[in-house]
Amino acid sequence: MPGRRKLRRGIYLLPTLFTTGNLCCGFFSLIEAGRGQFGSAALLIIAAGVLDGLDGRIARLTGTTSEFGVEYDSLADIASFGIAPAFLAYEWALAPFHRVGWLVAFLFVACAATRLARFNIQHGSSDKRFFAGLPSPAAAGTVASIVFAFPDPPVHLGASVLVGAVVAAVALLMVSHLRYRSFKNLDLRSRRSYLTVLPLVLALVVVLVHPQSMMVVAGCYVLWGPAAWLAQGAMRGKPVGEPLDHGAEEAAHGPPIR
Repeated sequence: MPGRRKLRRGIYLLPTLFTTGNLCCGFFSLIEAGRGQFGSAALLIIAAGVLDGLDGRIARLTGTTSEFGVEYDSLADIASFGIAPAFLAYEWALAPFHRVGWLVAFLFVACAATRLARFNIQHGSSDKRFFAGLPSPAAAGTVASIVFAFPDPPVHLGASVLVGAVVAAVALLMVSHLRYRSFKNLDLRSRRSYLTVLPLVLALVVVLVHPQSMMVVAGCYVLWGPAAWLAQGAMRGKPVGEPLDHGAEEAAHGPPIR
């Protein structure tokens, strides 16, 4: 039909390989969690997050972005950052709660799917400096980093309750409208001061020497959204629950994300 876009045949190999690696890690994480290898399952989710961060950046740097890549990435993400971490959390800590446990795990899956669908709708129209809501890879990484730090299942019921509360809170943050830095405007090709690189190198060394510190890094990013929202309300001199002046917000940060 005239005026109708033709579907382009073929795919870009390089970013697709990274996305497939992301999906493979998520699938293998499910197998490892089912076998009771919780530390390995958590590490595979973290690896999936690294691959997910690389595929989009490589596609942008090489000019190989495509609609197929966006859709394929979303489908891979729901497996690696929705189903895999929810199943891991259930098998590791939530199984003793039976129905309540799997409901909390399913809440995580549903919120991850909603978050990804909302991202696809807003893709290209929102402020690229920020995410609206906690990104699903960060949410999955938070759950995985906790399991990786403590691979043995919780013995005390109170610890399992705390895990369930964290999983539910992280799930709800995904569908919130809190702003999280996307770091998409970070230009890796430009020259930078050594002082800019030093903190990144130190953070990498700490993570390599003490992998359990990933839990601290993930926790800081998760708390950054609520903390920034509270600080923004305090600086405006308004109660936290009072709506902000959207006109002033637009002038400072660009159009709000809805």
